[in-house]
Amino acid sequence: MRRKGTAIFPSGKIFLRKNVVFPSFLCNFALMLVKTAAIVLHTLKYGESKMIVDMFTRSLGRLSFVVPIPKTAKSRMKKQYFQPMTLLVIESDIRQKVQLQKLADVRLMTPYVSIPLSPEKLAITLFVAEFLYYALRSEQHNEPLYDYVSDSLQWLDAAEEGYANFHLTFLMRLSRFLGFYPNMESPPDLPCSREGLDTPPKQGETERVPRLFFDLREARFSSFVPLHPDFLPPEEAQLIHLLMRMDFPTMHLFRLSRMDRQRIMEVLMRYYKLHLPDFPELKSLAVLHQLWN
Repeated sequence: MRRKGTAIFPSGKIFLRKNVVFPSFLCNFALMLVKTAAIVLHTLKYGESKMIVDMFTRSLGRLSFVVPIPKTAKSRMKKQYFQPMTLLVIESDIRQKVQLQKLADVRLMTPYVSIPLSPEKLAITLFVAEFLYYALRSEQHNEPLYDYVSDSLQWLDAAEEGYANFHLTFLMRLSRFLGFYPNMESPPDLPCSREGLDTPPKQGETERVPRLFFDLREARFSSFVPLHPDFLPPEEAQLIHLLMRMDFPTMHLFRLSRMDRQRIMEVLMRYYKLHLPDFPELKSLAVLHQLWN
C-alpha cells in the first residue's frame, strides 16, 4: 500500500541527481517512493554501523545511499548485496536536496553464477566497477547506458571462454554513451574506402589501412599531424580501428598479446582522461595487468 505523501512513477519519467530536484508538478510531494533497477558501483564504511553505497540506477541515474551494516545473517539487507557490480532492484523514498538517500527495500535482480568463482572475471569486474565509479560521477537518468552496463555484465557472467578482451571492448563501446565515441568518417581529403573496417577479419586476410593519425582530443581521424601532442601516429591509430570492430561475440577472433592489451589500455585511459575531467589513476588496473601477465 502506498503511504500518504508519496508517489510511485514508472521508470524513465523522473530526472534526478545526487542533490535531487523534483519537476514542478511534483513540488507538492515531500518524497517519492521509487522502485528501480540499480548497479552497485562502490561501498564505503561510514562509522561503526553504516556504509555509503554508490549506485547507478536505471530510472534515476547516479545516487548515493546510507545503509545500515547487517548485524545478522537474517537481516533483510544482506552485506553481499552491496558488492561492486551487483545487480539489484531497490525501493527508496527519494528526498529533495538530500545527498545520502535511504533504502526502503532491496533484493537481487540477477545473481551472478561464474563471476564470484573466477579470479579473472572478478578482476575484470572490479576494474569495471572502479572505472564506472569515476566515469559516471555526474551521470543523470540514462536508460540505454544502464542497459549497456547491465547486459555487458550478464554476458561476462555467462561466457565460458573468449573474454580476455572484455574490458577493452567494454570501454570502447562505453564512450558512445558518454558522448565521445570516435568518428569513423574518413577525412574529406582522403580518397580511401572504409569498406571492411567494421567487420571481423577473415582468416588470412590482409587489409589495406590508410595511414591516418587519430586526434584523441577531437575523437576523429586526420590526414595531418594535429597541432597538439594528444594524437596517435598511424601505426597506433590502427588500434582504434581494431577496437571499434570488436564486440563481445567476435572479440575472441582478435588475437592480442599481453603487450598489445597493455598498450591498448594505456591509449584508452589517456583517451578517457582527456574527455572526463579529473579522471584519476585506477588502483585496480595494476591488478588487471598482473592477471594477464
